[in-house]
Amino acid sequence: MYVATKGGEAAIENAHRLADQRRRPRPGSRRIDTDQIIDQMWLSVSRVMTEGSVYDPELAALAIAQAHGDLVEAVFLVRAYRTTLPRLAVTTPIDTTTMTVERRVSATFKDVPGGQLLGPTFDYSHRLLDFSLLEHPDEVTGPVAPTEPAPIAPIESLPRVLDVLDREGLIEAVDGEDLCTLGSDLTREPLAFPAERPLRLQALARGDEGFLLAMAYSTQRGFGSTHPFVGEIRIGTVSVELIPDELDFPIVVGEIEVTECEMINQFQGSDVAPPQFTRGYGLAFGQAERKTMAMSLVDRAMRSAELGETVHGEAPAQDIEFVLSHTDSLEASGFVQHLKLPHYVDFQSELVMLRGLRDDWEKAHQ
Repeated sequence: MYVATKGGEAAIENAHRLADQRRRPRPGSRRIDTDQIIDQMWLSVSRVMTEGSVYDPELAALAIAQAHGDLVEAVFLVRAYRTTLPRLAVTTPIDTTTMTVERRVSATFKDVPGGQLLGPTFDYSHRLLDFSLLEHPDEVTGPVAPTEPAPIAPIESLPRVLDVLDREGLIEAVDGEDLCTLGSDLTREPLAFPAERPLRLQALARGDEGFLLAMAYSTQRGFGSTHPFVGEIRIGTVSVELIPDELDFPIVVGEIEVTECEMINQFQGSDVAPPQFTRGYGLAFGQAERKTMAMSLVDRAMRSAELGETVHGEAPAQDIEFVLSHTDSLEASGFVQHLKLPHYVDFQSELVMLRGLRDDWEKAHQ
């Protein structure tokens, strides 16, 4: 904690007071409440829950409001609160094959079992500002069909698209138990290397979306050996179960909404595996398609060595230690933002050293 020697505490209190005033609504306007944030800023809520490692829309909305909409700061608030919570039980791994699906799309097959479900998305919009929101913010806007269709109910237990390839042996088999076996937990222990895939996936899920997006983009620009296809993106609710000590069977304790992405990548085969497609995987809380797509691309890039592919030194997404050491937004924010705090003593020592070097240089060049 940096505090200026003179007048520091009073200045900090005033800074907090000014920040709180900025959060208050202007005269005649209403304060935004957490219900509004949950209902109307659900994508931001999803990101804060995922990177904060807490599935609680109300807490995420509160953090967003308190942080003035700064999502990285909101993630910080949620994670800090998370450290105060006891761990009462450990749930069984969620089963996304039983997901009640609201949206499911595939870029690999036009006709998939259960069909393509577009659901809520910006994918097909023109990205034009809707100025009617300024005039009638409380009204639902956008084109409305002459006869409004009934909302489509979520569909339960849609088969996976990649099962089509799996039945023909054209894609690598996946061991769900191995992926769910977490040797260490980043919410309890610091990151250590070497990091197995379950730990890497946990780090990527908690990682900053912008950083992951940049790493995923780099793999598409030649800084990696992947050639991906979106096998399936699905969004929906899944049951959360745990097995109490006094019972020998699981019970449902709640439901959560998640986004899952399975990316298909080419693989030429090796001495022990035939030519086949390989998988990249991403999972996040709420609706988080961009995050899970980026996560699945980076996950696959980091698997290059274990698949016997050439690892290029100029491809940062293939460097597991580089990616995992820089993906956490809290660590990155802390290291960068601490530079604006007082460094008076450090700078004075460098200033003295530089003046001495200048004096020596000027004497040598007289």
